Amino acid sequence: MVQYNPKTWFALIFHSYSRQVIRLLFPALIFMAIYTTGICYFLIDYLGLDFMSTTAVHSLLGIVLGLFLVFRVNSAYDRWWEGRKLWGLLVNNTRNLSAKLSAFLDEDDREDRLYFSQMIANYVIAMKEHLRKGVDLEDLDIVEDGFLKKLKDKEHVPNAISLMLYQRINSLYKAKKITGDQFFVLDKEVKQFSDILGGCERIKNTPIPYSYSMYIKKFIFTYTITLPFAFMAEFHLWTVPIVMLIFFILVSVELIAEEIEDPFGNDTNDLPTDELCEKIKKNIRELLDV
Repeated sequence: MVQYNPKTWFALIFHSYSRQVIRLLFPALIFMAIYTTGICYFLIDYLGLDFMSTTAVHSLLGIVLGLFLVFRVNSAYDRWWEGRKLWGLLVNNTRNLSAKLSAFLDEDDREDRLYFSQMIANYVIAMKEHLRKGVDLEDLDIVEDGFLKKLKDKEHVPNAISLMLYQRINSLYKAKKITGDQFFVLDKEVKQFSDILGGCERIKNTPIPYSYSMYIKKFIFTYTITLPFAFMAEFHLWTVPIVMLIFFILVSVELIAEEIEDPFGNDTNDLPTDELCEKIKKNIRELLDV
């Protein structure tokens, strides 16, 4: 995620992300330049057609397209913001669980304190990678013998780690290291992990409806591909930069929406989940005093 100061206008205008978008759209911009130049030359210079063009139709369609793009960006941002709220809840939940475990466990119970500090952090890291391309077990801390073997064939690693947390808490209860009331309190905190992950998976696995995404792309394509006919009679070859500018603005908005609708990856505008994992890990170790 890009860290920036929203008050520095000049720096934002010339930020490297703008250059990244231009590089990404460069082939399409070149195509639009060649296409627009060819249309203008063929109809006006080669065929010598003399006709009146108007921007009235594109002005009306532009209003409709603008409404579509506003809804598109808003719906994508809602997904991004919901993901951020869920990860904020995860930060709070890990702190609550760690604080309660620290209060419930004996100060000299270093084994259990170390176990939970590593396993809670493992769950967060596994959740982060699960929402991307899958969990690399080498990223996890080894908490006991055979730990990686237990997770090796698991399709859903966070679920397996959650089960192991429950089993450890249950063993604490059976060993009378915690009371029944304390067990009930810890149960609610661990359950919240699954609720948070479920919310993130809902965002990850439920994209924008296909028909809407397809239609808005067709709308943008049709709108921009017909723009030269609206401008060329009046602006002639100046139509080329005009069409390229409008195309760049419209497609850039759609690209931004595509990027933020799945906020858990490694794109520039995705959530800073790597930094959040490091923050959670430090908080857990501090609370459990390990």
